[in-house]
Amino acid sequence: MIENPIDKDKVAENPGLMEYAHTVGGVVIKPEDQGKLKSRALSAMREQTNRQLAQIQKQAELLAQQAQQLRKRVDLSEKIYLADMSFEPFIGHIYHLYKKEDRYKLMIIGPTEWGRSRKEILEYIGSVKLLSDHTWEVIEDMEQEL
Repeated sequence: MIENPIDKDKVAENPGLMEYAHTVGGVVIKPEDQGKLKSRALSAMREQTNRQLAQIQKQAELLAQQAQQLRKRVDLSEKIYLADMSFEPFIGHIYHLYKKEDRYKLMIIGPTEWGRSRKEILEYIGSVKLLSDHTWEVIEDMEQEL
């Protein structure tokens, strides 16, 4: 029978379960604190999800703002289509809105283009542009609410 040259007092039965290195070049293995690991992971998860939620909230606010601007354009367009106009407006052209008494008029002539032949006294309200979706965009701020 061959005898083991290593002294039994210097050999562990289960070296993989030891809390310290069992050889000279071995790596120290320490059990991790599970609470600390979970706390770090939870903190990182919260930071990341909060960042994503803030980004989604900004996008939602932008969408709400765009929807509000579109609603204003639709309201303005409905009012302009109720105004008197004696021509067919073309997409991309700028027109001018005037008021005479309680009626609105959409005209091609701008407020500085009248010259001396101005027969009617019209109050200039603002300038608008017809967009491709047949809504109107305000070019010059309306002086008063329609």
